Amino acid sequence: MDKDMVDVATHLVAAVFAGGIIGLERSFHGRPAGFRTHTLVCVASSLLMILMVYQWKLLPGGVPVDTIRTDPTRMAQGIMTGIGFLGAGVIFKEGLSVRGLTTAASIWITAAIGILIGVGFYFPAVLATALTLGILSVFRRIESSMPSQAYAHHALRFDRNDAMSEVAVRAIMAEHGFNVANVSYRVTDDGQHFEYRMVLRSSDVGNLARLADYLLKQPKVRSFQLSPTGD
Repeated sequence: MDKDMVDVATHLVAAVFAGGIIGLERSFHGRPAGFRTHTLVCVASSLLMILMVYQWKLLPGGVPVDTIRTDPTRMAQGIMTGIGFLGAGVIFKEGLSVRGLTTAASIWITAAIGILIGVGFYFPAVLATALTLGILSVFRRIESSMPSQAYAHHALRFDRNDAMSEVAVRAIMAEHGFNVANVSYRVTDDGQHFEYRMVLRSSDVGNLARLADYLLKQPKVRSFQLSPTGD
């Protein structure tokens, strides 16, 4: 088999492996862009860079390699621009939360790894693959164990003539471990109900469930909504 064919096959197989193991981590956690998506992104990036590296093979008449001057960064820039559109496709809004940012970032770095493999820069490609897996898996555990603030958008509705005062509402929030910010007030279009809307902050995400249980038992509360924010 021709040496160039062996090199091309090696590049593409390495891209399948690198993209596949990153994609498996995303699939395991139920992300919309997982095993196949990441593998295809990595192989496509590698394939396009191979095309740039071996483009002299496409020219008729056996043009010598040293007569062609190329800039591999231009092909890489085009790949990364295209990947930006794919990454945007996995970012979506779910209620008041934005999700998919980590998956978009993983697609972006998978494309970069594919570019490295495509030009035969294996050591940084392997190192980047290992680091990416570590960030996606190990850092997940570190992040979950770190103390952090939980935020939620909260809407609370009462009958217009039987609404709790703001002082009472703030007292309930404080009792359940929340700080209140950005309070707004609204009377519904039919004039029958009054709403408080606010942003809640707490150091314990479990406070949301406890607050929901409490509000369910309050006869004055006509409806409420608790929407956690986050990736």
